[in-house]
Amino acid sequence: MTSPSSLSVVIPAAGIGSRMASDIPKQYLSLAGKTVLEHSINAFVDHPLVQKIVVCLHPKDSLFDTLSIANHPKIIAVEGGDTRAQSVLNGLRFLQGHVSTDWVLVHDAARPGLSQKALDRLLAAQKYSAAILALPVVDTIKVAESESEALPKRIHTTIDRSHLWQAQTPQMFQSQRLLHAVEHALSQGLVLTDEASAIEYLGDDVLLIEGEAANMKITRPEDLALAEFYLRQQTIAREYQ
Repeated sequence: MTSPSSLSVVIPAAGIGSRMASDIPKQYLSLAGKTVLEHSINAFVDHPLVQKIVVCLHPKDSLFDTLSIANHPKIIAVEGGDTRAQSVLNGLRFLQGHVSTDWVLVHDAARPGLSQKALDRLLAAQKYSAAILALPVVDTIKVAESESEALPKRIHTTIDRSHLWQAQTPQMFQSQRLLHAVEHALSQGLVLTDEASAIEYLGDDVLLIEGEAANMKITRPEDLALAEFYLRQQTIAREYQ
């Protein structure tokens, strides 16, 4: 498949980040002088292939418009949904109606450490119909017995990790195919934790492109310090290039 004639990005940012124990959604927490969301968006703003960046916001979001990046000509804010999948669907439907784009990248709002090298590795997989950044699992994975949440967990079995990968974002798809896949999956009542799952449900192949540890998703308060370390390391690396 040849290089895409147009490429856009969808960033679902309507979540409230309940595990962060914060008064504001985690995407608006301060990180190395900017908000988490600004770092996540900045990975795409200056990329020459990126045409538009659609940010899907909570209907009562009052913070996005206060960011200087909100006025960038590539960025469009739309209303998100009650779930990640609904937010992504809203973004895809907006693109379908307003922007002619062949390919779409979906990226987490709380994944601020995406490097240009990792992004370019993903974009180099354009000859395939779908690809995601991911990391091979290095920890031993245990499956717990099904018990009440109030009781201690016991190990049911140990999974062979040799074929396990931890999905990251961005995830790259042909835009119309992803729109169809998400609509179909939701119509079947499936719970989607990422977009690749919807494509897999259609029976399509999705390529795994090795990502980076720095491209972590901020989920808990302690993640902020590690994310800031990675961002500072990336800054130092750029200065010495």
